[in-house]
Amino acid sequence: MGNTVIQGNSALTSKMKDYYKDTLVGKLPPGAVFSAKPAGCTVTAYKSGKVLFQGANGETEAKKWGTAETPKVKTPSKGAALLPENFAEWSIIGSDEVGTGDFFGPITVVSAYVKKEQIPLMKELGVKDSKNLNDSQIISIAKDLIKTIPYSLLVLHNDKYNQLQSSGMTQGKMKAILHNQAILHLLDKMAPEEPEGILIDQFVEKNTYFKHISAQKKIQCDRVYFSTKGESIHIAVAAASIIARYAFLKEMDKLSSRAGVEIPKGAGKQVDVAAAKIIKRKGIEELKTMTKWHFANSEKAIRIAGK
Repeated sequence: MGNTVIQGNSALTSKMKDYYKDTLVGKLPPGAVFSAKPAGCTVTAYKSGKVLFQGANGETEAKKWGTAETPKVKTPSKGAALLPENFAEWSIIGSDEVGTGDFFGPITVVSAYVKKEQIPLMKELGVKDSKNLNDSQIISIAKDLIKTIPYSLLVLHNDKYNQLQSSGMTQGKMKAILHNQAILHLLDKMAPEEPEGILIDQFVEKNTYFKHISAQKKIQCDRVYFSTKGESIHIAVAAASIIARYAFLKEMDKLSSRAGVEIPKGAGKQVDVAAAKIIKRKGIEELKTMTKWHFANSEKAIRIAGK
């Protein structure tokens, strides 16, 4: 099924809605003004003025209203893997994680599936690299995403993280196991539908990744690709990153409420100060359950707290 997009305005949108009034449908995707199903295609107009034509007659229908936008071809970022041609237009499971560099808060891993037909909708919802979005934008976009695309979320809380780390497991191995599990869960949820590919935002070399998960009962190795800066390669990775960030933010809010202290993200000086406050209020053992204890922040917090 082809996708054709034209850029209009509110006047054109109003005119089109009247034109398609006999074929309008009631259920609208997020951000849509109207959706209609004339013969051979689906027409969806968005608040931004963009109009998406899908289906066999989509291109022909679009020509009635304007000139189709020319898709932008992205240059692969430095360090990106060689991927199949037109990979950005495939129906893909993207997988990404958040929280690995944060002293407080869990590691959240999300695998998300975006069909090729949904790529224009993802852009309409504002999906892009989560590093370029603030927390309020993350929350707003994620609330639409979780109602729009299938995904799998895994949360590794820090008490379990510390157990694994103290037993000798590296953070890289933890992440590999979580990604494999999230992908498998999502594939089960999607069945019998299959993605054209799976893209993991690369945090380790491919061979090392599969070595990390070699002892797992089930391993997803078919159609799996790896690339650094995966959000710029396929929008499914960006969607996964946004949902993972949203889940992380919710967990951080829970921790702040539990600690009675506003807990900052990251691993900077402000984190040390917050951790010291928790030591004074709750004790070191309580702080351990909330943090990645092997980080240098733990010793700094203890010194600040005077313990």
